[in-house]
Amino acid sequence: MPKDAITTRAADYNQWYLDIVREADLAEVAEVVRGCIVVKATGWALWELMQRELDDRIKATGHSNVQFPLLVPKSFIMKEADHVEGFAPEVAEVTRAGGEELTEPYVIRPTSETIIGHFYSRWIRSYRDLPLLYNQWCNVMRWEMRTRPFLRTAEFWWQEGHTAHASEADAEEETLRILYDVYADFAEQVMAVPVIRGLKTENEKFPGALRSYCIEAMMQDGRALQAGTSHNLGQNFAKAFEITYTDQQNTIQHCWTTSWGVSTRLIGALIMTHSDDEGLVLPPRLAPIQVVVVPIYKNDAERTKVMAVVEQLTAAWRGLLRFKLDDRDNLSPGYKFNEWELKGVPLRVEIGPKDVEKGSVALARRDIPGREGKRFVPQAGLTELLVELLAEMQTALFQRALAFREERSARVSTYEELRQQVERGFAWAYWDGSNADEKRIQEETRATIRCIPLDQPNEAGRCVYSGRETSRMVVFARAY
Repeated sequence: MPKDAITTRAADYNQWYLDIVREADLAEVAEVVRGCIVVKATGWALWELMQRELDDRIKATGHSNVQFPLLVPKSFIMKEADHVEGFAPEVAEVTRAGGEELTEPYVIRPTSETIIGHFYSRWIRSYRDLPLLYNQWCNVMRWEMRTRPFLRTAEFWWQEGHTAHASEADAEEETLRILYDVYADFAEQVMAVPVIRGLKTENEKFPGALRSYCIEAMMQDGRALQAGTSHNLGQNFAKAFEITYTDQQNTIQHCWTTSWGVSTRLIGALIMTHSDDEGLVLPPRLAPIQVVVVPIYKNDAERTKVMAVVEQLTAAWRGLLRFKLDDRDNLSPGYKFNEWELKGVPLRVEIGPKDVEKGSVALARRDIPGREGKRFVPQAGLTELLVELLAEMQTALFQRALAFREERSARVSTYEELRQQVERGFAWAYWDGSNADEKRIQEETRATIRCIPLDQPNEAGRCVYSGRETSRMVVFARAY
């Protein structure tokens, strides 16, 4: 597994990303199924850890998991005008089944607002049935033209929450709770990825939504990646699917609904935020293997002594650390070191005959490559040290990513400054332009308004495009 199998970020950032996906054994392109990937064991283990962390947060906010059909009647998709317009180019249809043409085609779900809306209209009768708080973990399909593993594929995996409420205020509270307490908290505390919490513009919002909120992260090439979205759907879907309830005055009202989701593109975000030219770098809270132990010996006598110490040390780790013992005899220690570095294991413990004699181990940190990240430490107290280092690395990765984002972000006051700044990162600018102005800037710079940050400055300024005074600041960037 030679290190030169990975292209450097400086040479070709896009190829670097693809090389890491391949060499870290995260996924493989499924060339027999257009636009799809096979998520391999390491990649799926990552997703499972993400699911576990997110699922706990979702359930802690009062939601229950359910499962709805994969196939959606095409007529459902057609019911909400903005929704059908937004998703029409991406849907895949099933027109034949059981050897016969279907009277009505099915759409493979690109998202589930429509079919869930149909069932909510049957389940909700009274204000006593509200709020209805459901989430599902599933796969979806969008017929993407240009694909990239995890970031944009025809089939991907996600969770999608769908809720119904008695008032707009309740729906808005739900939308923001998910954004802050679930998505942003998960991104920063678990993924170690700093995010900007913001509102999408009319041009960028979810088709059919009243308001769309998002978290935006910066990748190491200065581009933005939308890491999660939460939508206040207003009453648009409720009216299209007749989701109504009888209020306390015995009057029939339309519900206010929300939807929100994050997907396996978070794996792409993780790669592009933390990894380096040596391979994958994983924050400890999401590393399927947090510590790998590599015993070193030349003969059976040395093996017996070394493995006895390994067993004694690792006995205390069970249930505390996710660890792996790499005792493969057909590979050299150097090959193993390189493999586990490439796969992003946060800590590596090496134990040889001399370490047994000295009561020490060699300890290497993945976030500090080379000799700087390696040292000899006593075997006594090793468990406590590993736990401490994993927590330290989690914080260090977040701080490093935050410092990088700050260094590649700048306030701009003129259009020319904006054009220059989006070449390297995020451009923060006052904005009072029109939807047409926003589209024009995208055509000219390939940058979009990623979000209107919810944390706004207290002073007014001049719009970077129109020159009009405004108190609203936005973030422009090129994006994945």
